Amino acid sequence: MEETNVKVSKNSINNAFASHFAKSMFLAVSGIVILSFIGTRMFTHVDLNLYGYMVGTIVFLGGFFYRFIAWGERPPTKIIIKKGIKLLFRKSTPKTSAEHLATYRFIWNRGIYRWTQHVLIGWGCIVSCFVTFPLVFGWMYFTMAESGYYTIVFMGINLMTVPADGIIAFFSYNALNFSAISVIIGVCMALYRRLKNMQARADQNFLYDFMPLYLLLIISVTGLILTFMNVFLHGAGHYAMSLIHQYSVIVTLIYLPFGKLAHIPFRPLSVFARNYREHYGEKSMKECKVCGTGFVSTEQSNDVIDVLGKNDMEFNMKDGFNLAELCLPCRRKYRIARFSGFETHKVPVKEANQNAKG
Repeated sequence: MEETNVKVSKNSINNAFASHFAKSMFLAVSGIVILSFIGTRMFTHVDLNLYGYMVGTIVFLGGFFYRFIAWGERPPTKIIIKKGIKLLFRKSTPKTSAEHLATYRFIWNRGIYRWTQHVLIGWGCIVSCFVTFPLVFGWMYFTMAESGYYTIVFMGINLMTVPADGIIAFFSYNALNFSAISVIIGVCMALYRRLKNMQARADQNFLYDFMPLYLLLIISVTGLILTFMNVFLHGAGHYAMSLIHQYSVIVTLIYLPFGKLAHIPFRPLSVFARNYREHYGEKSMKECKVCGTGFVSTEQSNDVIDVLGKNDMEFNMKDGFNLAELCLPCRRKYRIARFSGFETHKVPVKEANQNAKG
């Protein structure tokens, strides 16, 4: 009886919205409004100069939920999310999270240049978000109760009082400038690599690969120019440049869920995928039907075959195995064998880059 009541309550909540998208947007916007109400002390400390950023953020959330829900409804994604949540409290989760979200160790194998580039861009964007969004929604602001001292207010609570010319105030007010410099250096490194590296040049296009970098560059440069105008030009040209900077941020927020930068908000789910591979890999490995090498976990192999079946994609070969039961080198050789008529997949020779890292 209790289980029936729980199911009815869940269904009634879902039936209150037209779709998962509508429910997600309602809950997200409601949460932001509630946090802003608390943080701004009942909307008494709202900076209307940041209104454009607020609208851009709401539009970004709409695009993000639309993209995430569409992606999350796919059978492979459902498996990763469902099993990833169950494995979230593995002992290795903190280490995996640090490597994927903080140190970017997974990029280290691709070279120190690319790792440095990603660290500069990644942490520059993270710091700017941690500073910008609390300011935009009023979760954090500064007051001057007495001359020469700032009070840092966070979520409506007076966090600390610091000297206006002190080190804490200096880093607080220049955090966005430091993050902008970091992003500019990282973007310039990425642009240089994309223009000089022949492999990168072969498979890139302007809208997908270059435009995100240019958008980040415009935001960072205009932000630094704003600081220069305020400090050295006594605010001359501030209004026009602030509009240019604000529009560039809004355009980037709107574009973000639908372009290459979408991997930024999606990146935490890589922890789910890593936990999935490690957990089931520790249980049992699937041996390749041709060479006998353990290439993925048995669970992953079964999940792949199951997902292919749900999508009406059958890869059962006449040799008595599914194509998903072959390791990648043997799978490539087997496909060649189907066209050439020669059983290349049974030739015991490794590919030159079979064990390559990165």
